[in-house]
Amino acid sequence: MLSVRLDTSMENQIKRLAQNKQIPKSKIIKDALVYYFNALKEDSQQKSCYELGSDLFGKYESGTDNLSSTYKQKLKEKINAKNAH
Repeated sequence: MLSVRLDTSMENQIKRLAQNKQIPKSKIIKDALVYYFNALKEDSQQKSCYELGSDLFGKYESGTDNLSSTYKQKLKEKINAKNAH
């Protein structure tokens, strides 16, 4: 058994819904909890931010995926090319 304190507005909404649907208030609350728990389960099964963007990391317009690991080499090449003039 569980007791829950609700504000007046929420309690009135549950009462109205129970009267309109002709179902007990406890069933409304149980169904709402089942819905909430299922939503939490779905959220935990979603991909992380890293997983969602992993195919984009390291690529910016060039389409090259190794820019972050070779940036020093690329920078030296650009500096040498500029100074060669």
